Amino acid sequence: MSNLNELSIQEAAAKLQAGDITAVDLARACLAEIEKRNKDLNVYLEVFNDVEEQARMADERRKAGESHPLLGIPLAIKDNILIKGKRASASSRMLENYVATYDATVIKKLKEAGAVFLGRTNMDEFALGGSTENSAFGPTKNPHDESRVAGGTSGGSAAAVAAHMALGALGTDTGGSVRNPASFCGVVGLKPTYGSVSRFGVIAAVSSFDQVGPIAKTVEDAEIILSTIQGKDQFDSTSIDGNLYPKHSEKKVIGVVEGLAESKVSEIENAKRKELEAQGYTVKSISLPSLKFALATYYITNFAEVSSNLSRFDGVRYGLALKGDSLAEDYAKSRAEGFGPETRRRILLGTYVLSAGYYDAYYGKAGLAREQLRKEFETAFEDVDVIMTPTMPDVAWKIGEKEDPLSAYLADIFTVPANLTGNPAISIPAGLVDGLPVGIQLTAAHGDEAALLRVGKALLGESK
Repeated sequence: MSNLNELSIQEAAAKLQAGDITAVDLARACLAEIEKRNKDLNVYLEVFNDVEEQARMADERRKAGESHPLLGIPLAIKDNILIKGKRASASSRMLENYVATYDATVIKKLKEAGAVFLGRTNMDEFALGGSTENSAFGPTKNPHDESRVAGGTSGGSAAAVAAHMALGALGTDTGGSVRNPASFCGVVGLKPTYGSVSRFGVIAAVSSFDQVGPIAKTVEDAEIILSTIQGKDQFDSTSIDGNLYPKHSEKKVIGVVEGLAESKVSEIENAKRKELEAQGYTVKSISLPSLKFALATYYITNFAEVSSNLSRFDGVRYGLALKGDSLAEDYAKSRAEGFGPETRRRILLGTYVLSAGYYDAYYGKAGLAREQLRKEFETAFEDVDVIMTPTMPDVAWKIGEKEDPLSAYLADIFTVPANLTGNPAISIPAGLVDGLPVGIQLTAAHGDEAALLRVGKALLGESK
């Protein structure tokens, strides 16, 4: 059968359960597409050599009576998520040859479900960036226009799904790193509530922001992956029990933030509001006064935690080790060669904002602003189911176009608030601008992924 790689997870699972296809058929279809397109798109840094063996094992498990929506489904895994016995470089020269000695909790859960891992996907180095141009192994190209970025930092994972080189994928979201590339590539990207998915076995970028999330072709597929990987984990002290949050009643109210600047996506956003109104939803204007501080708050916190988390990669304890004439030169050479420009920039700025005399002026104030924003979101969700914004203010930019890092940082204006507050958020494919995909973002109350999935399905016509 041809075009099996274009199936959704839900469609493929039904065919597998009915015996119409095998997991080996699915894996081979994806591998054929990878062989055809990966050289041009630079999606996978490595395609695993045991893919068909994994698929055969999944087929044997199904014959033995096992059943799970992900049993035999081929997935792409971001290069900062550990799979025992496989490399995990975080797309950095610093960890180019690192081989994981254990499974991340999300990988363990996917293995138990019987998912097939196709390979590790390209990303911005250590999940720092918004375009996958900061990878030490070259940028990933957008499947819709190879002159443009795929988004980041999970650009490889989003491009893999968009180009039908996987049926679904895992990414990590630090400031929009699942939702940004989902918007640019025209797929679904979900950032769960902070703590609802374990970070154990995920190479840390910004520990108080990072969250593993699914990238998929449909909202239903994202839900299948999320339900498999979520849950409290004894190895992650920040993970939470899903029952921690109260159940939220459906209000059928969509919140729209007052005073947001117009963007190229605004017209499509207005059209999507009308679609929801036609389905019985009410649109309500809400105020989030602290939203104007979100970008500054996010990047101060980001830089500070990056500086702390990456300090262990010093050429002695972890990662690339280059020898100089002194210990100080060992450090300098290893970190200069091991880290790319964006990573070095964030380490330097993070060290600055944490230094004596500047901690209170920058990092301390960022913490206060973050808490105020969280309270404002909490108040807003007393009256609305979800808050709707564009995911990104524009379409994917040309590779190399944003040489000024600040211009790339500003593109995160709509995505970073959910990471600051810990709220769940999803990017839904909404249409085309200038012939390129754009996404609409929905943000919900803590623990209310159900609202995201419900409204997302309504937007994509998946409602039952």
